[in-house]
Amino acid sequence: MLEGLATNVARDITGESGDAADFSIVLGGPLFQLLRRAHVSGNALELVRRRMAVIAALAWLPLLVLALAGGRAFGDAVAVPFLKDVEVHARFLVALPLLIVAEFVVHVRMRTIASEFVVRGLVAPGALERFRDAVRAAVRLRNSVAAEVAMVVIVYALGIPVLWREVAALDVATWYADPSSGSAGLTAAGLWFVYVSVPLFQFLLLRWYFRLVVWMRFLWQVSRIPLDVSSMHADRMAGFGFLAGTAFAFVPLAMAHGALLAGVIANRVFYVGAALTDSKVEVALVVAFLLLLVFGPLTVFAQQASRAKRTALRVYGRLAQRYVTDFERTWLPGGLPAEASPLGSGDIQSLADLSNSLETVRSTRLVPITRQAVMTLVVATLIPLAPLLLTVIPAEELARRLLKLVM
Repeated sequence: MLEGLATNVARDITGESGDAADFSIVLGGPLFQLLRRAHVSGNALELVRRRMAVIAALAWLPLLVLALAGGRAFGDAVAVPFLKDVEVHARFLVALPLLIVAEFVVHVRMRTIASEFVVRGLVAPGALERFRDAVRAAVRLRNSVAAEVAMVVIVYALGIPVLWREVAALDVATWYADPSSGSAGLTAAGLWFVYVSVPLFQFLLLRWYFRLVVWMRFLWQVSRIPLDVSSMHADRMAGFGFLAGTAFAFVPLAMAHGALLAGVIANRVFYVGAALTDSKVEVALVVAFLLLLVFGPLTVFAQQASRAKRTALRVYGRLAQRYVTDFERTWLPGGLPAEASPLGSGDIQSLADLSNSLETVRSTRLVPITRQAVMTLVVATLIPLAPLLLTVIPAEELARRLLKLVM
């Protein structure tokens, strides 16, 4: 019966029928439909490699051609030639493809999450219609044309003139611009870079933040539904343990952020004379930001989990008191009948089981977040920054330290 309800929910999610109608925070929107018509994406985000190649080529390849044509691809013509610009290659050849890979990974790993609420019995049949309303609302928001148009406006109104120029742009002569010439000093490659490549990347990144907002809003609406939560659940997360695994789906997204930050820092180190340690606050902020993005939505169920835990502690506490009192009267000296023996008694095993049940309730977490998931996300963010350690620690010394850790 529950499987049938879950199938109906899945069909409601996209208005389609069949196995392909699974809930997805990434499978929709105007850009998705455009990519499908351009034959660089399938109905379920297939053709990942083709999509990576086409989008990365659109952002990076014209820059190479125009930089070569302008004599700024390599050599000493400018302080930062194109082929030595670490940030631009990290952004368009590493971070951008990772953003595209992240779409497929998130879709595959999270498409059954909505139905799990029903299959696991968390949503009672009487609350199923409210749950369906939450799913439909998430799909409508995900597919919003106005939302993606607003993102384009934000990118050109704030992303380029404010964020990119203040954070990533260098104050030295580069392949894309000469700061001494003012805003009009953009080269041909610079014009494509500023008005096509960077906006494209920023739009894809902003679109990811929007999808996480859709995810958070969906979970928040589900958390407003009275759920059948039990703090006795074996996952020790009140039955929400299946949500803990969603964090691993966002590993490529975390690596994309790490790669983007690594490119920005590398350019500062190589061309502005900054030190790696000067960016430690930025690194900490990016890691904290990603942890908040990924794990923040999972905290919306804390109230229901806490309520279930308090109720279970009260109920099991009363039961334990009654059981212990009867057990002591029966089995402790003075109460043990002469013909009775504690060996093999089910009462003793029942007392141990009751103690284990109480321990399960006490150890129940209020949020479905694990230490492994947190560490995985942190490491994924920091991995692209690891090569920058060579700017402060010689390769031989770094290798020696790593050997000490593994030996």
